[in-house]
Amino acid sequence: MEERFSEVTKNRLLDKQPGEFWRELNRGFHTQRRVAKKTQMATSSQDVPQINCDVKAGKIINPEFVVKCPAGCQDPKYHVYGTDIYASYSSVCGAAIHSGVLDNSGGKILVRKVAGQSGYKGSYSNGIQSLSLPRWRESFIVSEGKPQKDVTYPSALTYSSSKSPTAKTGEATKAYQKPSVPGTTAQPVTLMQVTGATASEASHTSLPKPSPSAVSTTSSLRSQPMGHRSWELGEMDLWKPGSVLLDAGFVPKEELSTQSLEPVSQGDPNCKIDLSFLIDGSSGIGKRRFRIQKQFLADVAQTLDIGPAGPLMGVVQYGDNPAAQFNLRTHMNSRDLKTAIEKITQRGGLSNAGRAISYVTKNFFSKANGNRGGAPNVAVVIVDGWPTDKVEEASRFARESGINIFFITIEGATENEKQYVTEPNFSNKAVCRTNGFYSLNVQSWFSLHKTVQPLVKRVCDTDRLACSKTCLNSADIGFVIDGSSSVGTGNFRTVLQFVANLSKEFEISDTDTRIGAVQYTYEQRLEFGFDDYNTKSDILNAIKRVGYWSGGTSTGAAINYALEQLFKKSKPNKRKLMILITDGRSYDDVRIPAMVAHHKGVITYAIGVAWAAQDELEVIATHPANDHSFFVDEFDHLYKFVPKVIQSICTEFNSQPRN
Repeated sequence: MEERFSEVTKNRLLDKQPGEFWRELNRGFHTQRRVAKKTQMATSSQDVPQINCDVKAGKIINPEFVVKCPAGCQDPKYHVYGTDIYASYSSVCGAAIHSGVLDNSGGKILVRKVAGQSGYKGSYSNGIQSLSLPRWRESFIVSEGKPQKDVTYPSALTYSSSKSPTAKTGEATKAYQKPSVPGTTAQPVTLMQVTGATASEASHTSLPKPSPSAVSTTSSLRSQPMGHRSWELGEMDLWKPGSVLLDAGFVPKEELSTQSLEPVSQGDPNCKIDLSFLIDGSSGIGKRRFRIQKQFLADVAQTLDIGPAGPLMGVVQYGDNPAAQFNLRTHMNSRDLKTAIEKITQRGGLSNAGRAISYVTKNFFSKANGNRGGAPNVAVVIVDGWPTDKVEEASRFARESGINIFFITIEGATENEKQYVTEPNFSNKAVCRTNGFYSLNVQSWFSLHKTVQPLVKRVCDTDRLACSKTCLNSADIGFVIDGSSSVGTGNFRTVLQFVANLSKEFEISDTDTRIGAVQYTYEQRLEFGFDDYNTKSDILNAIKRVGYWSGGTSTGAAINYALEQLFKKSKPNKRKLMILITDGRSYDDVRIPAMVAHHKGVITYAIGVAWAAQDELEVIATHPANDHSFFVDEFDHLYKFVPKVIQSICTEFNSQPRN
């Protein structure tokens, strides 16, 4: 309103009579007001500012604004931190998609800044995996881009500077472009001169990246001292110290140093797993497909949100022989992990996946390599076509060690190629379950990227990782049953029902819990061994078929027999449980056989009925005897002790180190 007329206009007005002078001057001011009003209306009707997918909320100074996001922001490279309330280090458009306000086609959104949170929880939503963060200084929320009534949103955004306010000598200074008034030409001025602007004007103005011409023009201007009247800006007020630095988009040096640092995530606590990738480095895979495989690993690492409170990941490459590229504790965040993956070079050779699985089982998941014990162990095997060695036995040993094996087979054998496959149906033989959860078949290397999200979802579903050891799926259980004359036929059937009821509680298969049974009198008889039956229904039927023997009671000899005929054939890494049931005192010594059993790592439970000797039960039972021995006054009351025995087994199991 106070902009000066040109010298020509002033001279023309001064030539008029005094009355005419004031009338024309008045008309000039009214015309100027109309122009300003039209400019203001044009500004208010402008389209909302558009931002790129990678713009973070923390870089925008405005506390509340409407923006337009482009299409294609549903990409893992645009990081989002939090759920519903997002850390200001997040991509604005990525957060909008994660929250469900937008889809990948883009659109308008309303963004409102709120206070920083003490923690941000990551989650997977609408195709975006947001990351967890311990804390951040500022947050924001996103809603539909419908402006609120009587609220004016900025038509241009104010961005924070990436450099300190004082530019170095000789350094190109960013230009501030004043919104132009019709009939005038806006001139770029230095950041030093912006401080002469009022706070209200600065808060509604953007700081765009200058073009080369703007920089050169800016450099040619003489920087004016603070407080100087800036005619280019048309401002008449003196600069007031501290009035506009923050409003104009400047932040303290300490704040800037914090903004430039990417927050390091502690990892997604909802996906706390110890993960090993076994990648195919054989010669047949070729360089191009090996690069695709590395990109797949990097995408998985990014999606998982690696960190000490969440998933940890290591990589083993195999060819003729396996070699660890890095272990679980080498890289503790997704960024460092992706950098390490990029540096992996191809080994060449055959595709000996079975040898690699054995290596991982014996060497990779150790405490020294970062195994945390309480986190499920997961191994993902990537195979190009088919392995050149057998994987079934190596995988079985891995599963029995508590490792969840996943197989990703890419471009599997065609019908004509199957004759060359060393081990037909190898992936189903390798995994815990053949229901498709643990195996993924990919038709082409160029569609491997589509497997990232399904794989991450599965490995993070810890409730479904059936190969993880539990008290119900990790043991070889041998029942040692007293068939002496004092038991009687009717009571013997009751004992068998008790054995069946206990067996029902366990997950039974050749890779989970296995059941065997010995009956004894003076002599001993193997009713069935650990390898005879591998389904629950078969085990229950086998128990029903056991016939009553009758005779004396030699419990010590029965323990020795069970150690030799049952537990000697127990598989490595299986927990060995002996459950002995008797109704009387033994005719032979039980102390030495019980000590041998304990020494061999067999956890022994002693269950006495009716006339059983309490002192013998305590000798047979593993220490502490109170937790491993039970006395029942009548055979008909045996069923009451099923939950007590199961609870004792699980309590003992959970007190031991996992994996």
